[in-house]
Amino acid sequence: MSYSALGLAGLTILPSWALSNGVRIAPSDRVVLGFIGLGQQSVSDFRSYQPCPGVRIAAGCDVDSIKRERFKLNVLGWQKEQKMPEKVDTYEFYEDLLKRQDIDAIHIATPDHWHALTAIHACQAKKDVYLQKPLTYTIKESIDLVKVVRDNKCILQVGSQQRSDKEFQQAIALVRTRAIGHIETVYSKVGPHPDPYNLPEEPVPANLNFNQWLGPLNDPIVHHNSGICQPISINPAVREAGWGRWRYYRETGNGYTADWGAHMFDISQAALGMDGSGPCEYIPIGYRGTEYLTMKYQNGVVMTEQDFRPPYTDQQGRTRQGGNGICFNGTKGWVRVARGFIECSDPSLLEKAEREIGEGQFEVSSPHMQNFIDCVRSRKEPIAPVEAGASTMRVCCLANIANELKRPVKWDPATLTFEGGDKEAENHRLYHYQYRTPYLYKV
Repeated sequence: MSYSALGLAGLTILPSWALSNGVRIAPSDRVVLGFIGLGQQSVSDFRSYQPCPGVRIAAGCDVDSIKRERFKLNVLGWQKEQKMPEKVDTYEFYEDLLKRQDIDAIHIATPDHWHALTAIHACQAKKDVYLQKPLTYTIKESIDLVKVVRDNKCILQVGSQQRSDKEFQQAIALVRTRAIGHIETVYSKVGPHPDPYNLPEEPVPANLNFNQWLGPLNDPIVHHNSGICQPISINPAVREAGWGRWRYYRETGNGYTADWGAHMFDISQAALGMDGSGPCEYIPIGYRGTEYLTMKYQNGVVMTEQDFRPPYTDQQGRTRQGGNGICFNGTKGWVRVARGFIECSDPSLLEKAEREIGEGQFEVSSPHMQNFIDCVRSRKEPIAPVEAGASTMRVCCLANIANELKRPVKWDPATLTFEGGDKEAENHRLYHYQYRTPYLYKV
């Protein structure tokens, strides 16, 4: 693949070997990015790319004109600081961005229901893709996206940045090398299933194209509320009050099951060697006395959604609950891991380390972005490839399907089908739903 030298105004004045963050980068090694989705996650991701040598940002797209303006100001400020040509374009519709021949890769940080459409269209436009987790909103979308990525020979990195974190890498290595023996159970804490959409309707502000925000969603119950779109201001500068609440509702997201499951279930899958596969049975809480969401693998390993760590005292002497994380229980011991924390039953297997993670600190994940940029150049597989993201997303969807049906669901991860001709599960919206016109993709 050849990489564009941006094609932006003024670029021709650069020398053939230009400094980028203090590193000399040949024009052929520059990677030009376009962003789709410019909300809070995108702001953090933009900062994560800044230390990566050779990265240029040419354009951004969002349905909110104020977020487009914020993105433009942020990129222009960074370009000026780095003595780059100061130019960035913004678009309301992502199709206009994908037409750009000077863009090598697309960074997608939209709400989940837009992931499949934008990523599939980006790959069909021959762009590499960094796609925020979870990979897609439904199971069928995940199957289709894998096919499109491979058919078009694209690099796709899933934004499951914990795979690039040292504590999680240590835990994965301990499990894979059987340092704690054969794994019997896994406790993976992620949080509750989504709730029905119950936010009050609010007027749509002039800066927001809410019809385009809805995109393929076809549920008439979904109306505008500032909680799902998180308004901002530039003057005075007011950022999002929190994460977009669309992720917590059935009609617009997959709840904590996917929001954190795309992190913790993902690490569990990686450590167990189940990337591209997954559990074969999902048993919801309360079914015949089941205390926790329970997922069974064909090899006998059982994963439950429960606290990974008993209450503990942190470095400041405060009592804390377990929080989101994972405990792998093996025949020779256990390993517990979370953000900034790892602990093992045999301390000699690792040097115990615990870091305090500041607010928003873990969302800036430059090593994960650098891995993506390296793979765009080398054409090697990234640390979080599309098949891994797809299998993790299916775990999240299948858990929610079982919860909503209030009964076990059996799944064949080899054929990607429900066992026993389970039509009720197959007709569930999280397997597939009819997109609203005119939104569509073809594979």
